Amino acid sequence: MKYNKVAVGGTFDHFHKGHKALLNRAFESGYKVIVGLTSDSYSVNKSQEYNIRKSSLEKYLKEKNYEIFKLEDAYGPAISDKEIDAIVVSSETKEKALEINFHRQNHGLDSMAIIVVPLVKAENGKRISSTRIRNGKITEEGKIL
Repeated sequence: MKYNKVAVGGTFDHFHKGHKALLNRAFESGYKVIVGLTSDSYSVNKSQEYNIRKSSLEKYLKEKNYEIFKLEDAYGPAISDKEIDAIVVSSETKEKALEINFHRQNHGLDSMAIIVVPLVKAENGKRISSTRIRNGKITEEGKIL
């Protein structure tokens, strides 16, 4: 099923193979994708600056139908935009999507379909993460360093 408007969000720090899988699934699932990108003040780790992360996203998403929204909280437009009918999350963030749907229902909005994307593993079988990349353990493609 293809949805009209799909949400996906994250820090997208050290843009990697797992981020690509999440975004690819969002574009497979929707005609337009709203990409929530955490602001520098909301980001909880030592991520790259917002403009660097945004530039990496824009480079990857060129020629696609998307809009980047700066996330200042855990919900962004997904909690209030009645046109968003699906959200793409990783298995780690599914609970947040359930929480967003709870708030949507309390505000008289329909729940969004929740599309869960499995975590992408590095060549050693552990998940690819920005922290592991930042610490020099793996590459953005999951190769062990």
